Amino acid sequence: MKKGLIITIIIIVVLSILCIIKENFNKNLKIKNNNYNPYELFKFYKLENLDRYNNYKIKYPELKTKDIVLRVNIGLDHGFYTEVEEVKEFNTLMLVNKYHFVSENFIPDNLVQLEEYSKPNMYLNLECKNAFIKMAHDAEISGYKIRAISTYRTLDYQKKLYDNYVKKDGIENADTYSARPGYSEHHTGLAIDVDNEVLSYNNFENTKEFTWMMENAYKYGFILRYPKDSTITGYIYEPWHYRYVGTSIATYIKEHNITFEEYYYEFIDK
Repeated sequence: MKKGLIITIIIIVVLSILCIIKENFNKNLKIKNNNYNPYELFKFYKLENLDRYNNYKIKYPELKTKDIVLRVNIGLDHGFYTEVEEVKEFNTLMLVNKYHFVSENFIPDNLVQLEEYSKPNMYLNLECKNAFIKMAHDAEISGYKIRAISTYRTLDYQKKLYDNYVKKDGIENADTYSARPGYSEHHTGLAIDVDNEVLSYNNFENTKEFTWMMENAYKYGFILRYPKDSTITGYIYEPWHYRYVGTSIATYIKEHNITFEEYYYEFIDK
């Protein structure tokens, strides 16, 4: 009985070793024949982007393979505002950035006015609004003041804003902190700029409210949209700008310290 069990175990071990040897042989054969494709390991790999992956790898050899695939899928191997596509349908996980725009006729679903915790005439998508009110209310109970100072924007408003920044700082600098009309997250009704009702939003990072937001915003479905030192979004660090994505996704993004673009192209983009 014991002898038969030992023989069976030996056979299983030998077969396992042979499988490993075969797998490594095939892998080495692929590499030798230049057929090995490391990008295929990721489910978000796109065959049509293969040449772009290879070119990006040559340009940035220090990047991990996963990062190469994600960055190329995002479009970062092209210049910003090139190879763009229109976003036609509203949903809470829509991506509007320097590669995805909305038309002048686009209006978010369920756009409603904020009656509290905001400056006058602020509008958000209803789901986003409810989450923000809950967050601001809970912050207030804990001794913090969170106020919405910029929410939904029309394309006309964004154009005036952007044009003024261009006149002031030039187009190259303006593009680092202001979106061109049609390309702003504020068109979605899902983005909010905040302050603490005391200091300018530019100083929000230096407030106790910012610390509270960094520790709690994800619990209400909000992410810091343009994080510090990120080369993904195309924008400078904006500690006052938050985007609603829902609690589960906000939690994942915070825990993995990634941008919305990275999450979108790994899990949402098809």
